[in-house]
Amino acid sequence: MTSLLLIVIYIAFIGLGVPDSLIGSAWPAIHTELGIPVEMVSIITFLISGCTVLSSMFSTRILNKLGTAKVTAFSTAMTALSLLGFSLVPSFWFMIPLAIVLGLGAGAIDSGLNNYLALHCKASHMNFLHCFYGVGVSLSPYIMSQAFSNVGWRGGYRYAFYVQFAIALLLIFSVPLWKKNSSSQESNEESGVNLSIAEMIKKSEVRQVWVIMLMTNAIEYACGVWGSTYLVEEKGFDIEHGALALTVYYVGMSIGRFVSGLLANKIKTWMRIFIGCVILAPAIIIMLLPLNGIFAVVGLFLIGLGNGSVYPNMIHLTPHNFGKEVSQSIMGSQIAFAYIGVMLAPPMVSLISGVFGIKVYPVLLALLYIVMVIAIKCFINRLKKQGRYIKDV
Repeated sequence: MTSLLLIVIYIAFIGLGVPDSLIGSAWPAIHTELGIPVEMVSIITFLISGCTVLSSMFSTRILNKLGTAKVTAFSTAMTALSLLGFSLVPSFWFMIPLAIVLGLGAGAIDSGLNNYLALHCKASHMNFLHCFYGVGVSLSPYIMSQAFSNVGWRGGYRYAFYVQFAIALLLIFSVPLWKKNSSSQESNEESGVNLSIAEMIKKSEVRQVWVIMLMTNAIEYACGVWGSTYLVEEKGFDIEHGALALTVYYVGMSIGRFVSGLLANKIKTWMRIFIGCVILAPAIIIMLLPLNGIFAVVGLFLIGLGNGSVYPNMIHLTPHNFGKEVSQSIMGSQIAFAYIGVMLAPPMVSLISGVFGIKVYPVLLALLYIVMVIAIKCFINRLKKQGRYIKDV
């Protein structure tokens, strides 16, 4: 793979990240302007995530037919148009079809590019790839925080559309570059075995990795969607500083992935996952303590820093844990379950905080963390029993 193609793939992952943090940072203003309950954000995130799950599950067939390059370009264009639509909605109900389009576009990009790099690149490239996703999700809250002071949340969505549309154009024009530089790689990638869901669900190690992916993304999006609202409603932040604080969280995630990439040649993959889990522990404790708002921001930063390295490193291990011939099918299912976490976490926070108040938000983060750590331990034990635990990857 040439350096130029790798740069294009990195930029594509910026485009994957741009839409993901917009709804969380903009929602305090959206629900006020449209006159809807704050809990309604869960409907939008549920739809986006649900459609991403569907797209990821069927990604193997789509990618085999069209190729990674075309799917990535077309899907990014879909997400760009969806962002433009969000900036124009007259009421909440117009957001529903836009959320569906946004979710369908995201799933195919995520599954295709992750498997492409897992097969053909080093662990450092996978971490850098997800670092660029972090750039995208960090950029959006910053754009939104700046938009609040002059053009409002609708202007923030328009600015995000401009960024996304530019990335879509780049990907469209780069399709020949993929054909020129990686046609043989794509051929190998797309000749893998297409496992059915029924076949995968019979494997305990697959079920365990599904739980890990579900939990790490549940933590990520519980913070991404509700972090700003928690700071505004429980810690007394105004909406501009709440959105800006969310940028700090995503910067932490980006730094975690960037540092993990730098250390990929010195520290093995499972150890990097372990370090991320260790960093998460004090982060959760800080969130649980009754401290003022600035400590909550520090806690969110550390959650991003620690949790940020878990997802890309688990993705990188997929061909090693399950075999290259089935990696695309397993990859699609992993990403689907990651987005089930995205789909379930925000409404879970919504339902429970609706009963007990937003103050229970840190307790929910702690529960998700505990389940993830237990699942990682069980998965490693299962791989060891099967003789497929590769410590030195």
